Amino acid sequence: MIRKLLVANRAEIARRVFRTCREMGIATVAVYSEPDRHAPFVADADEGVPLGGSTPAESYLRIDALIEAARRTGADAVHPGYGFLAENAAFARAVIDAGLTWVGPPPEAIETMGSKLRSKRLVADAGVPVLDSIDLSGLDEEAIREAAERIGYPVLVKASAGGGGKGMRIVPDSEHLLDAVEAARRESASAFGDDTVFVEHYLEAPRHIEIQVFADRFGTTVSLHERECSIQRRHQKIIEEAPSPALTAELRERMGKAAVAAAEAVGYVGAGTVEFLFQRGEFWFLEMNTRLQVEHPVTEEITGLDLVRLQLLVADGQPLPDEVREPQMRGHAVEARLYAEDATRGFLPVTGRLDRFRFDPGVRVDTGVEDGSEISIHYDPMIAKVIVWAPSREEATSRLATVLQRAEIHGLVTNRELLVRILRHPEFVAGEFDTHFLERHDPALLARPLPDADEERMSAVAAALAAQEDRRRSAKVQATIPSGWRNSPSQNQQVVFTGSDGDVTVGYRFVPRAGLTVEVDGRPLSDVRLVSASPDRVGLEVAGRLGWYRIHRVGPVHHVDGPGGYCRLVEQPRFPEAELEDTPGSLHAPMPGKIVKVLVAEGETVDEGQVMVVLEAMKMEHSLKAPHAGVVSNVRVGPGDQVEAEEVLVVVDETSEE
Repeated sequence: MIRKLLVANRAEIARRVFRTCREMGIATVAVYSEPDRHAPFVADADEGVPLGGSTPAESYLRIDALIEAARRTGADAVHPGYGFLAENAAFARAVIDAGLTWVGPPPEAIETMGSKLRSKRLVADAGVPVLDSIDLSGLDEEAIREAAERIGYPVLVKASAGGGGKGMRIVPDSEHLLDAVEAARRESASAFGDDTVFVEHYLEAPRHIEIQVFADRFGTTVSLHERECSIQRRHQKIIEEAPSPALTAELRERMGKAAVAAAEAVGYVGAGTVEFLFQRGEFWFLEMNTRLQVEHPVTEEITGLDLVRLQLLVADGQPLPDEVREPQMRGHAVEARLYAEDATRGFLPVTGRLDRFRFDPGVRVDTGVEDGSEISIHYDPMIAKVIVWAPSREEATSRLATVLQRAEIHGLVTNRELLVRILRHPEFVAGEFDTHFLERHDPALLARPLPDADEERMSAVAAALAAQEDRRRSAKVQATIPSGWRNSPSQNQQVVFTGSDGDVTVGYRFVPRAGLTVEVDGRPLSDVRLVSASPDRVGLEVAGRLGWYRIHRVGPVHHVDGPGGYCRLVEQPRFPEAELEDTPGSLHAPMPGKIVKVLVAEGETVDEGQVMVVLEAMKMEHSLKAPHAGVVSNVRVGPGDQVEAEEVLVVVDETSEE
């Protein structure tokens, strides 16, 4: 048996593997970069080895450092997790050549399936349906245009290596083709070290359905049923479920057999996922991921199997257990990926401190963060996976939406509201959706705060009363007297909060015999009664309806989790300081990152919305656009520059209408 396992990865997947290792009595080793030195996954392991550096290239992608870490700690096996080197054949060979057990498929299978072009040819020979595609390597501009014309617009430009939506561009017509090919090549080279891209026809209403396969060294390959992964943003999955609401038993069997044929064609061993596009009863091979998938928990929930345990058993040379050969499927499981990103601003990644991160007891939350964790610019912005199982799909999706709404997620903007609204959307509830769901339904609207304006005002009242209770408890004298109490009626205590709908002014006072009186934005609330108050919990009865509000204060920010959802309220100072004026027309960096391209020069005339700078952050490229039409008066950055959030990159002088 494997005695000590090194996980060549970080955060959530490292903790997930460590959990199974503890249950199996296997010692564990974590490796970590400098920003991850105090991360929870490091503390979860029995031992840790620093890799140094901040970026993946300086740490988690250093094959020599990972092998040396295993040697120094006496680890006899390596699990790659997912991402980073998980699908790197050279790393697999290096692990094997070092005399260590590689918890993954053969390097040859990784190499073949790592190329979308090679894998499509291989599975087509095995009888698996595929879409036509053309390799763009070595083609000049005219040949690239001809290739796209042969495939037929709209087309999809895709990286042959890697996945996760990186190096992928939808192209509606020939006008945008060459720019899309250049951007896809650049992004693919940055993410995977390979700029090979190809073009294939873009299906207009497909579903994304994948089959979990498992194979041992004794010739047994099985399908562990499907996962529905059609709810996506930027071609990356955000909600996954098992089983798919789109498949009949007959289709499930056909797709399972096709997935097994694809795995057997490459001599596969271990856990893998065969992904398909599905439309109107037909399916086509998309790619094979030669690793454990982010969404593997939903398969675990419906089968009762621990996929990491199976990986370790197969890597140890054992046959698949009997329960895997005829896998069960019970109930329904749904997973939501929680990202530190702002869906109202084009899914812009967000960095910073996570002040609080808590869920109701009994909910499966696979995560690499906890209260106080820092989300940096160096890694993917996914912070957790929240998984729910129930006997039916209706119950599972409803419960997951409620779990997410009730969670205390404070300090960072996340996609929580977007996930809740998708899970409750009629189209999703009916199971009638495809990969273009977020093109039909504006993410900015779905991601708006869950509480309405009235609920936000009541959250502000609760925050004000919790704050006054906190002041009274910390008062050195007369702590039992409510703040603002007078023997005779007097003016209100007043506090101003800024919320999602602008400023909310709360006035309140405690009057003998009359009790609490409250005004919001100058209007008395005659039907509000204070039930109880503490610095972190307030009960308010409004028009005979009792609601509880949980309050967590960090400096001027009041995080309020109420009956309608989460509100972030910023208390305004009584005597605000004057703000410095910004240079008009400034284009700011939305987050820390590296400048990839500057597309304008000083003196150049630009249109509103024209892309001026391309910024790379959190493993993705972000196009930054002109705030208005005008003339570029100042370019302050160049390619390769590292910039901080809110740093001015370009200044555009607005042209006069005269």
